[in-house]
Amino acid sequence: MDNVNPQGPDPDRQQEKDVKYSAVIPVYNSADVVGTTIDKTVGFFESGNYNYEIILVNDGSRDGSWEILRDKASSNANIIAVDLLHNYGQHTANLCGFERATGDYIITLDDDMQNPPDQIVHLIDKAKEGYDVVMGRFNQKKHAWYRCWGSRLIAFINSRIFLQHKGLVLSNFRIIRRDVVDRICAYKTTYPYITGMVMMFCSRPTNVPVEHKERQSGKSNYNLRVIIKLVMRILFNYSSWPLRLVTVFGLIISIVSFLLGAYYLCRGLLSSVTVPGWTTLVVLVSFFNGITLLLLGMLGEYLIRLINQTSWSMPYHIREVAGADE
Repeated sequence: MDNVNPQGPDPDRQQEKDVKYSAVIPVYNSADVVGTTIDKTVGFFESGNYNYEIILVNDGSRDGSWEILRDKASSNANIIAVDLLHNYGQHTANLCGFERATGDYIITLDDDMQNPPDQIVHLIDKAKEGYDVVMGRFNQKKHAWYRCWGSRLIAFINSRIFLQHKGLVLSNFRIIRRDVVDRICAYKTTYPYITGMVMMFCSRPTNVPVEHKERQSGKSNYNLRVIIKLVMRILFNYSSWPLRLVTVFGLIISIVSFLLGAYYLCRGLLSSVTVPGWTTLVVLVSFFNGITLLLLGMLGEYLIRLINQTSWSMPYHIREVAGADE
């Protein structure tokens, strides 16, 4: 006689099988390590008997990364590989993965094994408590000094623009519930910033401690130029801070100019002035012209981005898709 469990199948385990997880991994020039990242991620999901899919987005790599992604997708029905036409940036690549993900939860991680895939279990366990976004809080970051300072600057900006919850640490190693991802995908923008959009469209974010490893090989693509571009994207696409700052500065300069003009007017009326004041005139004209050019340049930056936003329907273009019946 068969040994039948009188309680029937475990309802919690059955519910776990009904939940699907989508792992989105942006890839850029990581041919030497991305294969290991994929294998470790697959190993984590397979060992836990999870219902999963992995979406690999090649963000214009030039080192043969795409060939590796395509091979992995052809050998595993749970892997989809997307090859973007150009290098659009990590956040745009993540958005591409979000729009193709079908899971109830979407997990984002880097391609360089600094986010060990076995740490995903901590994100999943915390998300089961009812949080709609769970971000990994690294016990000790293994980044270069300029990246750490850049992260602090961006965190400061995030706290002011996106009203980041006090004490919440933002990171790219996170799990996001489906409804939050749907809101992100519905937000049409040519310059996506996933971290800020997550803050805009979630209500219960939290952190969970996770490990952070040294990069196994190569060097990080997150350099000073990328940090500056990201800061520009946040400031000019998700806030009016630069415009307000220049407006306040212009107001202060206008008041100072009015007082200075009143001073010279009174001095000219009440006393005999023999000095022509040529130097003062040149300095003031040059200064105010510089302020005007600065303001015009900032307005031009906003105008260019508005034109791109209204005239370009997609923030990225796809060259090829491999896996999941292409």
